[in-house]
Amino acid sequence: MLWIVLSVFDVQRGALGVSSAARAAGRAYALAPTDALGQARAEEAARQALADQGLRGAPVTVTVSCAPYPHSCHQGTSVVTVRVATRVDLPLLPEVLGGQAPSFALEASHSVPIGQYQEVDDAG
Repeated sequence: MLWIVLSVFDVQRGALGVSSAARAAGRAYALAPTDALGQARAEEAARQALADQGLRGAPVTVTVSCAPYPHSCHQGTSVVTVRVATRVDLPLLPEVLGGQAPSFALEASHSVPIGQYQEVDDAG
C-alpha cells in the first residue's frame, strides 16, 4: 500500500512538471527571435521546469509544430504547439524483478499564438 501511495505522488509530481514544462517551453519558443534559437530555449526551459519539480536529469523530448506555416513558426498569425514528453521512474521497486525500474510515461502540450504585429529590429 505504501508503494502505491508513493508511486501516485511521484506520477502526480511528474504530471505537474511536464505540464509546466510544456507551458514554459511554449513561451520560450514564442519569445525567441528565430526558430533555431526558439528550439534551444524551449528545451532549456523544459529541463528547468522539470528540475523545479524534482525531476532533474529526467529524459525529456521537446517537439515543436506550427500552423499554418510549418517552416516559419515566427511568422505572424502562426500558432506554435510544443509537446514535452518525459518519464517518471517509480520508487522502491527492485530492478531484479524485471531488469529495469518500472516507469510511467508522461506527455503534455501547449499552444501559443504568434501575434500578427511584431517588433522589428531597426539596428540592422
